Amino acid sequence: MEAASPIQEVLAKRIAGEIILSSDPGRTLKKWREILNTTQTRLAKQLDISPSVISDYENGRRSPGTRFIRRFVLALISINGEEGGHFLQELSRLTFTPSDAIIDVREFPASVEARRISEVVQGVPVACENLLQRRIYGYTILDSIQFIQTLSISDAYTVFGTTTERALIFTNVSTGRSPMVAVRVHPLKPKMVVLHGPDRVDTLAVRLAEVERIPLILSKAGSVDVLVLALNKLYQSMTSRTPSR
Repeated sequence: MEAASPIQEVLAKRIAGEIILSSDPGRTLKKWREILNTTQTRLAKQLDISPSVISDYENGRRSPGTRFIRRFVLALISINGEEGGHFLQELSRLTFTPSDAIIDVREFPASVEARRISEVVQGVPVACENLLQRRIYGYTILDSIQFIQTLSISDAYTVFGTTTERALIFTNVSTGRSPMVAVRVHPLKPKMVVLHGPDRVDTLAVRLAEVERIPLILSKAGSVDVLVLALNKLYQSMTSRTPSR
C-alpha cells in the first residue's frame, strides 16, 4: 500500500478517531467500509489478510487495536483513491464550523434504512418512495430560513458531517421549494430529504426530488422539539446497544 498523502492522513485520523471512540468498534469498521463501498474480499486483499479476519473484527469476535485500525482506514482510503477518489474529493471539502442554521448533526454507528427515518419523523413520502430502502448513515437537522439566508454554497459543506450518505431534515419550512432548490444547485447530494412545517409540499420541490432521485418526506411531527427528540432517541438506541460478540 502506498504512503498516504497529507489530506489522506487527515481523513484517516478523523475516521480512525470515530472507530476508536465508538462503543462498538466492529460496527463502526463495517459502517466505514460500506460508506466507501468496499467489499470484505477487496479490503482483505489490500491488507493481505483473510476476509474472515475482516468479518471477525466487524462482528466483534476480535477487538481491533490502534495499529489495525490505522491500516484498515488507510486501506479503505487507498482503495477509494484507486477507484477515482470520489469519496475523498467530497470529504476533503467538508468543514466542521458550527452554524446557527444547524440544529443537530449525528453520525449513526451503523446504517439505517431510509424508511425507518421516515417512520421516526412521522413522515409521509411525497417523492421517490421506491428508494426508501437505501441506507442512511447520519442526519442533519436544519433551520431552513437560517440555512437559506446565512449559508453560502461553500459554507453548506458543513451540513454533511463526515458523509453525504445522510438525511437532511429541514425545519421551519413553508412550501419546501427553497430547500429543494438549494439541494438541486449544491454539488453534494443527501440520500434523503425531510421537510417539517408545511401542510403540503410545493410541486416544484417534488419534481426536483424526482429529478435528483432523492426520497422526499413530509414530516407530521407535532413540533421541531418532537422531531429532534424522536431522531435523538433513534440515535441513542443505536449507540447504546450492547456490542455483539
